[in-house]
Amino acid sequence: MDKSDFIWMDGEYLAWDDANISVMSHTLHYGTGVFEGIRARETSIGVSIFRLQDHIDRLFSSAEAYSLSIPFSKEEILEASKEIVFKNRLNDAYIRPLVFFGSGEMGLLPGKELPVHVAISAWSWGAYLGGDAEEKGVKVCLSPWERISPKSFKPYAKGVGGYMNSTLAKVDAVSRGYDDAIMLSDTGNVAEGSGQNLFLVKDSKISTPPIETGALNGITRRTVINIAQEMNLDVHEEDIAKADLIASDELFFTGTATEVVGVVSVDDNDISDGKPGDITKKIRNEYMNIVLGKNQDYIHWLTKVH
Repeated sequence: MDKSDFIWMDGEYLAWDDANISVMSHTLHYGTGVFEGIRARETSIGVSIFRLQDHIDRLFSSAEAYSLSIPFSKEEILEASKEIVFKNRLNDAYIRPLVFFGSGEMGLLPGKELPVHVAISAWSWGAYLGGDAEEKGVKVCLSPWERISPKSFKPYAKGVGGYMNSTLAKVDAVSRGYDDAIMLSDTGNVAEGSGQNLFLVKDSKISTPPIETGALNGITRRTVINIAQEMNLDVHEEDIAKADLIASDELFFTGTATEVVGVVSVDDNDISDGKPGDITKKIRNEYMNIVLGKNQDYIHWLTKVH
């Protein structure tokens, strides 16, 4: 990771190496925090952040789900997210707001006096799944780790502790020579990637698992569904069986860090010809047009940094 100059923390801009917390932070011990991942890019209207308001709304929704009372308004967090990109002189950035409990009483129940902190960092981060993933796609495995059941946690919230489940899947996949993993739900159907939503294409019909599988209701996922509908493509949220993966015409991952990337093999079984498919490429191209401000119909999804 390339360090930036500053991190916004509780209303102040601190030098990157000075933005520290106590080792007795409740979140460090129990995973009781929430976060977002947001992208800023050089666009047709200048450096802009994609769907910033939607990300901030989800951050606050996640915090409420885990009883974290954010001591700043949505507008203050939105402005700080813009300013941290500007202050660090970044044209292409990944932005990470993090809400967490500080130190105080130990134990599973966060005490009423436990302080809630907010930090927002931004740094340059290239292609999450590798520089050639857009062109070549990625090779994945079926993870031995199931996605946590929505009966056991809140999948609509981006909770810090829940990502241990994702880490297990990612570490296992990479240790076996794959780029990433596909995780199944507790019912045996497909849920999502380790940190991405998944879409399947069969006979020009697009399917994505419902959030009831434990999949995150991703902002990029929602964007892609919108794009597919605008292209008059048939897109549905529905259960996907494990066997459907190998029988598909195309598979692709979506996410803020991932963007839109084709999945070209599962457990060493090629999907079609082992290359990203035509629909995947069309959706990715349109997604990037929107993110870069080339489609005026979606310019309202961009928030200029300055």
